Amino acid sequence: MSIFMLLAPLSVMIALVGLGAFWWTLRSGQYDDPMGDASRILIEDPLDRPEGREA
Repeated sequence: MSIFMLLAPLSVMIALVGLGAFWWTLRSGQYDDPMGDASRILIEDPLDRPEGREA
């Protein structure tokens, strides 16, 4: 029973830290443009190519 008294508050604290981290990423704009980030990888940028290679 004593291990339960240790693990219960610890798990609640870990959950609160995770919720706080999620809230922080939400407020800082991490999820503002997920479709733009997904399609940006498909855009060909000539500056990303190595020297001497043409497509």
